[in-house]
Amino acid sequence: MAGPDVAPTTLLDVARADLDKQPTDVRRMFDAVAKRYDVTNDVLSLGQDRRWRTAVIAAVDPQPGERVLDLAAGTGTSSLPFHDAGATVVPCDFSLGMLRVGKQARPHLPFTAGDGTSLPFADATFDAVTISFGLRNIVDPLAGLRELRRVTKPGGRIVVCEFSHPTWAPFRTVYVEYLMRALPPVARAVSSSPDAYVYLAESIRAWPDQAGLAELLGEAGWADVEWRNLSGGIVALHRGRA
Repeated sequence: MAGPDVAPTTLLDVARADLDKQPTDVRRMFDAVAKRYDVTNDVLSLGQDRRWRTAVIAAVDPQPGERVLDLAAGTGTSSLPFHDAGATVVPCDFSLGMLRVGKQARPHLPFTAGDGTSLPFADATFDAVTISFGLRNIVDPLAGLRELRRVTKPGGRIVVCEFSHPTWAPFRTVYVEYLMRALPPVARAVSSSPDAYVYLAESIRAWPDQAGLAELLGEAGWADVEWRNLSGGIVALHRGRA
């Protein structure tokens, strides 16, 4: 369950998603956008986020009685389908603001505060682990993938859903234009803290492509890594085995 309430924080203006991103700054950003996070995502993705979540559930294939870790779960929107499938899901996030909003909406889920590079779980705890649109926000993504490997049972599975690189070059150009020009104005209209989406757009543009993330998973100790593209490669779904 999330920790005690803390005083509201103001958004730090993070204009560039550089490699020195500070966990405290990123945490404050997500605290600031928590109230309207799900609505904003739905608008900015033109409703595609629902399709992506459905693909994650199918890839994880949760079974009744299994333990599933949903890292970077935010308000728990991504966690609820695992619970409905009969699995024991643990929504984990490092933003207390996100956890507070999630706990109010879904009090039956065991929301847990945790840093992706130092998870508060014992070795080999989960049958499956998943993270959607959060790996790029971990200060050290490789360390995060290794930590997910640590808490997964032998033979368990990982599913990573993350923004990637569109596979068709003309569309890729249009997509980058949308990210850097259209996304911030749209975010200003619908988000509780639109400046955070400047950072998010930059972090998406700077993220490795599909093969690069697959290589990172292998380096972290995951086997049988494969991926499939969603929405023309805007998003990639990576899978692997512990």
